[in-house]
Amino acid sequence: MTLIRHNFGYRARPATVRVIYDLAELRTELDSLRRSGRRIALVPTMGNLHAGHLSLVKNARQLADVVVTTIFVNPFQFGKNEDYDTYPRTFDQDIDALDREGCDILFAPDGHSIYPRGDDSVTRVEVPDLSNILCGESRPTYFRGVATVVSILLNMVQPDIALFGEKDYQQTLVIQRMVEDLHMQVEIIPVTTVREDDGLALSSRNQYLTPSERAIAPALYATLGQIRQSILGGNCDFHGLAQRGTELLAFKGLRPDYFSIRRQKDLCEPNPGEKQLVLLAAAWLGKARLIDNLKV
Repeated sequence: MTLIRHNFGYRARPATVRVIYDLAELRTELDSLRRSGRRIALVPTMGNLHAGHLSLVKNARQLADVVVTTIFVNPFQFGKNEDYDTYPRTFDQDIDALDREGCDILFAPDGHSIYPRGDDSVTRVEVPDLSNILCGESRPTYFRGVATVVSILLNMVQPDIALFGEKDYQQTLVIQRMVEDLHMQVEIIPVTTVREDDGLALSSRNQYLTPSERAIAPALYATLGQIRQSILGGNCDFHGLAQRGTELLAFKGLRPDYFSIRRQKDLCEPNPGEKQLVLLAAAWLGKARLIDNLKV
């Protein structure tokens, strides 16, 4: 896979948020802040920021003295024939959004800074078990790419806390497990999913939806809610309910990837008496692969 050295556009005019491209400059700035006793929060993103990303910044603002947001479209987490080249890049608009939310530092490294020897030769971080199920079955290299780039960003920034959205529930568990296993001194904080009024979870890939597809998309969340109500009503046939969820998605016009009911803490298959559950689903709608989850 060929790296694009700068995978975003540059901006001429100044902004309140300090934009840093160089790792040495970032470390110098953060070392000074750290010595003065400032608590540092990290919000890693791939840009094209929406209200879901900005909710992470808002939460970080409440929990730390300094908020660092990163923008890096990570080629390592995109599989063959996925949308790395066409992934939306809106760097100027992202800076404006971060200005409004009071972000202190935007770190926007190029590909060479993250992967000096290219992403094909980088040392890789992999979290077994959690990475090869659910989304990992459909995207077999995805979580290895996520774990690798997040470990790099955590090492570069060395924050006290890092915030991730719960829409990517499996991803957050992968990162929490990685941090625990590698004894990293950072607290991973999940943040509640931000939704449109009709329930659709915010995602950069929602903009791939045509108007007719956008009208169908809320069916993903609605189906999760329907199956959740069945469980709360006493139905413990988790296999049958998952099959029902898959059928409902197809009936409503989506192309299901999976619909699954798992334990919240480790995504293992639940026993009939399990109380802490999470419903997870992924489905295609046109060019967009949508994911969502709902806790029980």
